[in-house]
Amino acid sequence: MSQLFSSQKFRRTALQGGFILGVVALIVSTVLVGKSNIADQGMATGFGFLEQTTGWPVNFSIIEVTGRSTYALVLWAGLLNTMLVGFLTLIFATILGLVLALMRVSSNTLIKLVGASYVEVFRNVPVILQVFFWYAILTHLPSPKQAYSLGESFYLSNRGIMMPAPALSGGDVLWLTASVILAVIFLLLTRKHLQSGPRWAIAAGAIFIVFCILLLTGREPDSALISVPQLKGLRFVGGITLKPEFTALLVGLTLFGASYIGEIIRGGLLSVDRGKLEAGRALGFSTLQINRLIRIPLAFRAMLPSLTNQYIWLMKGTTVGIAVGYPDYFAIVSTSINQSGQTMELLALLMGGFILINYSIGFLMNLLNERIKLKGRN
Repeated sequence: MSQLFSSQKFRRTALQGGFILGVVALIVSTVLVGKSNIADQGMATGFGFLEQTTGWPVNFSIIEVTGRSTYALVLWAGLLNTMLVGFLTLIFATILGLVLALMRVSSNTLIKLVGASYVEVFRNVPVILQVFFWYAILTHLPSPKQAYSLGESFYLSNRGIMMPAPALSGGDVLWLTASVILAVIFLLLTRKHLQSGPRWAIAAGAIFIVFCILLLTGREPDSALISVPQLKGLRFVGGITLKPEFTALLVGLTLFGASYIGEIIRGGLLSVDRGKLEAGRALGFSTLQINRLIRIPLAFRAMLPSLTNQYIWLMKGTTVGIAVGYPDYFAIVSTSINQSGQTMELLALLMGGFILINYSIGFLMNLLNERIKLKGRN
């Protein structure tokens, strides 16, 4: 027995096991005490309320939600709304941030001044104020009857931005999604046998062909392929409408996030060895070719860890949408707490949803970082 306790490996394992048991005991005791206190106050517990109807509508949702929908469906709609505005923000902010970074490292003084001015303005104004600013502008636009139009297809009014959209049914969306999944599987299976260019071309061509088949088959002869918004009465019918709440949140987060992402990318661009850039110039590369083939690929490796943190922050920043009435996951959970009183369960679902989204972003970015990092002997 003395030899067992004198073993350093045994002591280390015993200490780790004791610490884990202590943490588990603390969590279990906290849950039991909380459950007892909730029961003493006569409050219901459990997740059975998710099958109950909400009784209140949602003004914006990717999926169809009504006042008779269950809490589970409404919460799922809120999570989809958060992912929609979040991932669109990441895409647009990254593109705009890349442009800003290239402007800030440009040799042109005027372009560099414009990029620096943008960063200093949008980075130092709180994001919620920017969202309020764009929401005020959008809600003070003319009514639908006096809406600004562009080619009788795009309209801008205080009801939102109306634009054409493909006239796809639920079955069309299902088949199109299936074709995209099959294209991804094709890319994964052929990555060792075909070059990157032909693989992407074949996959994109297959998706395009499926999309055309969906639009041209199974429709009435007089049915339109594209749904164009038309003014009927006091509102627009057809097409797709981007509501002011969604647009203000997307624009505000994009402009705010681009200022930080631009600085992250600029730091990565400045970390590239000047000798490599001079080698590109010596080979006769243009500035565009140097940025596309040398500077940006080398800078991507340096800026990826910081970019991951900024992506996760922007996804969490979608919660400011509650200030302008955008029904994101946080707003839906807050309303559900007021209506159902299931505070602990809904807060657990709220934290679980954001943990799932942000952990997925971090996992994918870390996986990408593992693939592109320099491999050394250590």
